[in-house]
Amino acid sequence: MDVLRIRGGVPLSGVVSASGSKNAALPMMASCLLAEGPTILERVPNLVDVQTLGQLLTDLGCAVRTSQDGTLSIEVVEESSSEAEYELVRKMRASVCVLGPLLAKRGFARVSLPGGCQIGHRPIDLHLQGLSALGADIEIRNGSVVASAQKLRGARVTMSGPFGSSVTGTCNVMSAATLAHGKTSIEGAAQEPEVVALAEFLNAMGAKIEGAGTETIEIEGVEGLRGTEFTIIPDRIEAATLLIAGAITRGSLAVDDLCVSHLEAVLEVLSDIGVAVEATSSSSVRVDATGNSFRPLRVSAVPYPGVPTDVQAQLMAFLSTIRGQSSIRDQVFPDRFIHCAELNRMGASIQQFGNRAVIRGVDRLQGTHVMASDLRASAALVLAGLVAQGETVVRRIYHLDRGYEVLESKLRCVGADIERMDAADCMKPVQTEMRHSA
Repeated sequence: MDVLRIRGGVPLSGVVSASGSKNAALPMMASCLLAEGPTILERVPNLVDVQTLGQLLTDLGCAVRTSQDGTLSIEVVEESSSEAEYELVRKMRASVCVLGPLLAKRGFARVSLPGGCQIGHRPIDLHLQGLSALGADIEIRNGSVVASAQKLRGARVTMSGPFGSSVTGTCNVMSAATLAHGKTSIEGAAQEPEVVALAEFLNAMGAKIEGAGTETIEIEGVEGLRGTEFTIIPDRIEAATLLIAGAITRGSLAVDDLCVSHLEAVLEVLSDIGVAVEATSSSSVRVDATGNSFRPLRVSAVPYPGVPTDVQAQLMAFLSTIRGQSSIRDQVFPDRFIHCAELNRMGASIQQFGNRAVIRGVDRLQGTHVMASDLRASAALVLAGLVAQGETVVRRIYHLDRGYEVLESKLRCVGADIERMDAADCMKPVQTEMRHSA
């Protein structure tokens, strides 16, 4: 099993590029089940989650071909199987995105209840309620969702939940509704850029969708969809992570191939903290944290266009290094604070109170062995390791590989002392400077 070993204290400098969006690519891949003929997706990140969904689509009768330049070809070649088995679905929550397309195109779907990151309770009730509203018969049987419908019909669907709109639920219902008879109105729809990108992708396939990016999405059902070519949008979460990496190391770093308009809330937070932020174009941002004086901050993670919950852990790592008292409240996933304990092991001072964490900044973090609990927590621990004194070893980085494309290589190219290695080679204690009192 691989780990990342990081020797902290090196300010990052230079230019690094963001990859294509994982959270946009996955629902698009699932929606290829709806189409006749091949679909070509460009700028697809090479991630474990993408590979897992590719294998699932293969099991569901698709021919899936990848190339080294990030191009992915998907074509349905047979439709005899409509069952998404546990061994693949358990690895990735986004696997549930095949439920709507299978139901709409093949009239039946059996999908194991999804797995994924351990970031708290994330039911798929809104998915099931939405598909039921479209006329599907749904039951939970032996740990799987079993859904059937001779022909879906348009309906009014609500995607608002107790912690905001469901992004994957909106994607699932929107995809299914493209082949439903009549008009569907999704109210309380998620407004994230990944939802907008999926709508644009489906429209390129022949769907009739309006209103994506607003609270209400209107879909007029069509008889069929055709394969198309489409380019994946930049990964705003990876871009934010890289920008925070530049800031936490007190470096000067530019991130290219992003979309500035997707990052406005994150850029505002960094600016409020005291980081010099400059959007040099619509696709490039430079952060300069050299010699800056930083301020503690109160942050709330909320649905788009607010600060993403997927950036909460990374911001917490940064705020841990800023003197004064900061706080982060997560209003999307209230239990997403497992990383607090690992950051505290590195010398941070963080206390959790329900869905809120209070951070008292320290002068320096200390390198040690830490263990990732989920995808974004692993990124936060890497960021903390970049600034910590001594060596940090981040374990269970298979979480990181689910959502970041060669992150260590990108960081190394801008000055980070970081390497991937076998866990057996890191069994000896991490060497750090220790102060002993008499």
